[in-house]
Amino acid sequence: MIEDKNQARTPLSELGEFGLIDHLTKQFEVKQESTITSIGDDAAVLDFKSKQIVVTTDMLVEGVHFDLSYAPLKHLGYKAVVVNLSDVYAMNAEATQITVSIAVSNRFPLEALEELYEGIALAAKIYNVDVVGGDTTSSTAGLIISITAIGKVNTEDVVYRKGAKPNDLLVVTGDLGGAYMGLQILEREKEVFKVNPNNQPDLDAYTYVMERQLKPEARVDIIKLLKDLDVKPTSMIDVSDGLSSEILHICKASDVGCDLYEEKLPLDPQVISTCEEFDMDSTTVVLNGGEDYELLMTISQEDFPKIKANPHLTVIGYITDKSIGANLVTRGETKIPLQAQGWKNFDS
Repeated sequence: MIEDKNQARTPLSELGEFGLIDHLTKQFEVKQESTITSIGDDAAVLDFKSKQIVVTTDMLVEGVHFDLSYAPLKHLGYKAVVVNLSDVYAMNAEATQITVSIAVSNRFPLEALEELYEGIALAAKIYNVDVVGGDTTSSTAGLIISITAIGKVNTEDVVYRKGAKPNDLLVVTGDLGGAYMGLQILEREKEVFKVNPNNQPDLDAYTYVMERQLKPEARVDIIKLLKDLDVKPTSMIDVSDGLSSEILHICKASDVGCDLYEEKLPLDPQVISTCEEFDMDSTTVVLNGGEDYELLMTISQEDFPKIKANPHLTVIGYITDKSIGANLVTRGETKIPLQAQGWKNFDS
């Protein structure tokens, strides 16, 4: 919950907009050489010299992207940063700066925003990015967070969605489906709480899947790993909306098809057991769940020996000619056309 009646509540009106910005941003330190001027002027000044710049923005809206009845504000601040950085890493780039803008209603005291910014500051520290600006404004519809992430990359290293070629391997990092199953647990416990507010849930069996939902991590480690392995993906995207949706994005941008093998999908044991508990098909969860923030990429077959023994990378299929289409090859060796049934904005 967003408030504790036993804690002090400082109305935001006591600080005003500029006082609030000063208060919330005083903890941010400049670490990147490319940050010339940070917070405190009309605009940040950045100098990337000979690098190409990547820029991405995400907006998170209360009631659409998060539920404050079970999402702690510190976790939310952390996650808001991570989901943006993930898009930078999907370009094979290094994230360097972020801006943070929030719209907030008067039901949030200063202390709540301090928690939110603690999470933002922690993510900025862990991922070594500078917070160089942003905005605060009032809202009549709850909390809205908008983060812009900036990164740099050598021209020859940038990876797009459009470079996949037939016979390339389809590769994904980590495991999938955990974030969606964590959401199922949290939604279930929310309903239990409504019936019995005194109930104390035992969630020890679900720690991994709940962490995948509430505090995901972006795969910055994979960018370094690929460089160390001397592997440049032919295309790449982050898994935010569900695996099937992301595969179809690559296929469309690259004008290719693919065969994805059901038996190769990487699943954590806790995801499997939680799917069984909810009587949900794990393949459906992986294809459509989303919010895993792993990296999906295509790699030339020539690079397979470099990645085949790596525990962070799983080959889950291969790229085909466009005429074959994008298909799931089931355990029974039946081909089913892939459909994007994951997260869609503006659905009724």
